[in-house]
Amino acid sequence: MSPRLTCLLSFALLGAFVATPALAKTPTKSHAKTAKAKAATKPALIWRGDIATEQAIVTEAAVAWEKAGNGHIEMQPFNTASGIDAVSTGAADIAGSARGSDGSSQNAGLTFTPVAWDALVLITQSANPVNNLTLKQVHDIYYGKITNWSDVGGSNAPIDVYAVASPGDGVEYSLRDLVFGRGNQPVAAPRLYVNTRKLEEGVALNANGLGVATLADISGNPKLKAIPINGKVANVANIADGSYPLYTPLYLVTNPRSAKAVQAQAFVDFVLTEAGKAALRKRAVLPYADGSALGDMDSARRDRILAETGARRPATVAAPGATYAARAAIAPTSPDTLAAKLALDQRNAANAVAASAAAPPASASTSAAPAAAAVASSYTVVKGDTLSGIAKKHSVQVAQLREWNHLKNDNLQLGQSLRLSN
Repeated sequence: MSPRLTCLLSFALLGAFVATPALAKTPTKSHAKTAKAKAATKPALIWRGDIATEQAIVTEAAVAWEKAGNGHIEMQPFNTASGIDAVSTGAADIAGSARGSDGSSQNAGLTFTPVAWDALVLITQSANPVNNLTLKQVHDIYYGKITNWSDVGGSNAPIDVYAVASPGDGVEYSLRDLVFGRGNQPVAAPRLYVNTRKLEEGVALNANGLGVATLADISGNPKLKAIPINGKVANVANIADGSYPLYTPLYLVTNPRSAKAVQAQAFVDFVLTEAGKAALRKRAVLPYADGSALGDMDSARRDRILAETGARRPATVAAPGATYAARAAIAPTSPDTLAAKLALDQRNAANAVAASAAAPPASASTSAAPAAAAVASSYTVVKGDTLSGIAKKHSVQVAQLREWNHLKNDNLQLGQSLRLSN
């Protein structure tokens, strides 16, 4: 080979060695820089809410949102009430909630968008031998009727029930709403925590502990296990077909009056896209649209659960271990004490109404009152009401209430007037 040809060949090989990697890497670096620069120009959004929604939705979705150049999501996980309050007052742009609107004034004017389905799971230490609970047993444990693990197939040891102190906590509220028919049901849980993360830490340290969390939140934690319910394990497949009975929607909450309402809604819309749904699947949750049938079967599911647990929808809310007197002696101003006092007041009021109804009529006007109530054509929603509970109370179908009142779902607002006939 001539010296001139050798020289040309060497330059060609050197050019290929240097140029080829550079050409391969340049588009990737350029794209990353462009996305990062684009994200930097967008306003940051503040998300605050419960641990369950953080783990199931926001952790992965926020990463995907930022990688797409949409801006930064500042996450402030704590609990449901803090998130909803922050969005209501403008201290945060988006909240995470494991429950829908409870009809309280705090929720008024806020938009609750369901974005995923998760499972409410009863958790205990991994070494606990109990491998199944029925819905009736869950009800009786939280009600204070079952207090020893031996009564549900475990060791002869007390069941230490843990709960989140906030009465509006999404996970606690949703479990009680399903099992008792009312989310504000006081329960026999003397060990209280500020959020589900602290509750999980407490259960992990106590072989006799029991509490409620979500599947996504405890996924990958070797110290905790989710106890199957009615023989069904909590997993995505059993959530999707509704065979695991304690499935629940997770919500992103926004305020249409917020200065960043448009940007906040854009993030919610992003979570509902294919890119957002892919992020959710990484956290072992079911995107809301993938479980559309679950919403259709919700009323029937709730009726089955209440039939099994023996709960009645407007049942008395006082429970052994959670009475006003017991709570007031320990913590007179705690949320649970106030909730127990409300329960006591409601019970006394119900007893007064029952006594009045049982008394002989004093006049024609008093005897006519029950008849007027029996043919009432409307009903005003009060705290603790659910659509299926109102339907049962007035001997109508949930589907009829939806049709007569042009309702798209089962969400109700405090003070809302409902037609009870066509």
